[in-house]
Amino acid sequence: MLKLFYNPGSIALASHILLEEIGCDYEAVRLNTAIKEHTKPEYLKINPKGRVPALITDDGILSETPSILVYLAQRFPEKNLVPMDDIFAFAELQAFNSYLCSTVHVNHAHRMRGTRWVDDDEAAIEAMQAKVQSNMEDSYALIEAEMFSGSWVMGDQFTIADIYLFALTQWMEGDNVNIADFPKLEAHRHAMLTRPAVAKIVAEHAG
Repeated sequence: MLKLFYNPGSIALASHILLEEIGCDYEAVRLNTAIKEHTKPEYLKINPKGRVPALITDDGILSETPSILVYLAQRFPEKNLVPMDDIFAFAELQAFNSYLCSTVHVNHAHRMRGTRWVDDDEAAIEAMQAKVQSNMEDSYALIEAEMFSGSWVMGDQFTIADIYLFALTQWMEGDNVNIADFPKLEAHRHAMLTRPAVAKIVAEHAG
């Protein structure tokens, strides 16, 4: 059985939603960040990075959201969650997810994770925090204008890119980004929330 480690408010939401969308047997283990379970030796044996998500599979342990999403989509090809028969479209999906991982998520992380980049420099941390809103707005503006192919990210096909994007847009309000300024993203969020698997996991993470 697949086993996912997550904590609410994190990007692990994407992997959790995908498992529910697929409908496979899995176990979800919620880590208590209040007592920093993600930094304790028991969890570091699973993921030495000390972050979530981590997915235990029959073949080993995976971390990093793009890796987990692609693995699950390819493990359950009957769900048609990646364009397996079109190598260019698959590469486009990977490019989109890579942008979310390398740029959008990192822009967001500067709001509360400034110590990853500087030590004991309050002014530098404050400067990073001050840039979060504009950086996130720029990222979402690019996605809105250039990266949507239709009602879903890849056009008419619902894919793992939609799940990943949805998980990131859950942080918009906290980053002082008004989703109403991005009509495609707002419509995308509403469409995602109509999916039973999405609504269920969002409620679980909120509880």
